[in-house]
Amino acid sequence: MKIPRCMSTQHPDNAKQPFFAQNSVLKGDDEIKEAFYAYSHLGCTEQLWDCEGKEIDSFVIKKLLNKYSNYFEENVLGKDLFLTLRVPNPAIEKVEGKVLLETIESIPRSSDAARVFYKKDIYPIFEAALPMVTSADELNKVAEYYKKIVVGKQFQKLGNIMIKDWIGKFEPQEIRLIPLIETKKAMLNSAEIVKGYIQKNKIRDYVRVWLARSDPALNYSSVAAVLINKVSFQRLHELEQKESVEILPMIGCGSAPFRGNFNPNTVKDILNGYSSVQTFTLQSAFKYDYPIKDVKESIDLLNNSRRKAPIQIDEQRAILLIEKLSEEYSRQITLLADMVNRFVKYVPKRRMRKLHIGLFGYSREKGNIQLPRAIGFCASLYSVGMPPEVLGLSALSERDFEFLDNVYLNFRKDLADALQYINKDNFRFFPKNLITEIEKVLPRIDFEIDETHKKMTSDIMNGLRNGKSISEQVVSAAIKRRFLG
Repeated sequence: MKIPRCMSTQHPDNAKQPFFAQNSVLKGDDEIKEAFYAYSHLGCTEQLWDCEGKEIDSFVIKKLLNKYSNYFEENVLGKDLFLTLRVPNPAIEKVEGKVLLETIESIPRSSDAARVFYKKDIYPIFEAALPMVTSADELNKVAEYYKKIVVGKQFQKLGNIMIKDWIGKFEPQEIRLIPLIETKKAMLNSAEIVKGYIQKNKIRDYVRVWLARSDPALNYSSVAAVLINKVSFQRLHELEQKESVEILPMIGCGSAPFRGNFNPNTVKDILNGYSSVQTFTLQSAFKYDYPIKDVKESIDLLNNSRRKAPIQIDEQRAILLIEKLSEEYSRQITLLADMVNRFVKYVPKRRMRKLHIGLFGYSREKGNIQLPRAIGFCASLYSVGMPPEVLGLSALSERDFEFLDNVYLNFRKDLADALQYINKDNFRFFPKNLITEIEKVLPRIDFEIDETHKKMTSDIMNGLRNGKSISEQVVSAAIKRRFLG
């Protein structure tokens, strides 16, 4: 089985909407069309089906097979193409716990639909990503529930007949879990989490493990998020060698530099920077805010590349830097929280989602302040000429910059890509002590300002201060950047 190099996701970071969207908010059957488009036109071999924080369509397999039968006769779901569920984690989201059960109960029904279509046993869904994982026990519970309850009930009797003889067998017999790990503590402990899952479930071939990039940036700073990932990938590589089980990392990069700087123009940089990663997420801005030719060529490049060993990193030095960056970033973000929360209502929604309050995945809380989701957070700050990448950097010395140049290969380029959107004319509207710290950092970075975007952010700030409607201007600036947030 060839594990995909890229996964199309439903992250709503796009400035433009796809041509097949019925309205400005993507939902319902538009997401069925999106999955088909990602497979058939873009060349993605995996689609994430997000069942977390939104109304879900658990008949996705049946709809895809019925609507696009000619394509899926030649391209088999579950063999040539992956459809991977992202389910709620009841350890974190108690209210959504039963959505997890409903979702994994639909997996055997999808196998029934595929069996009818392909006229043989095919399991179109056999993996699920569990978000906000902090321990192996969370994964093991879901795996055990599926095996014992979802599949196991077929062997119970009703009167004198077994359930499987009454309504048919339940397949697949087990599902694979992909831990989606999002907090600093859990990410740095990801090797132990994966080890516990491997050993409990006696896995001897491979495990996929998904490390977040956006949420750690929002909580610890963009540069700290990169370092957390790099230390974690190194530890996972060591686990792979010890356990003789293939550990196939995934990373959730977005197009905004703060969220990963992953777009059709940076694929080679990302492959070099995250050399051990097997699967990269293609979020909505990647797919819809660039020319289709560039998108397809970049996906082809991904599909024909191979993962390598991770870049070696001095873990002790990196962890000291992570703490230094996180502390400074946390202090500075407190000064911006009110503006972000006031601004975010002008950021357009691109997907139909419910709002949940929690540590990760929905609204975020840092100490005694609350921040919106990462995309809204980024869109707010880019729109007023304050790229969030610069936050926290004032804590770093010249020696720290040199260390980052050696282990974070795209460090300067990512900063230059972000700081082209800075607007110093708007600095007078921010706290003076914050601006003093930022102005000390800027001379250490080579960048060229995008004057068109700068003018847009000046107009947006004036509109915001004068109580005018700025939603259209926010979208125009996002289209210029080629990402919403």
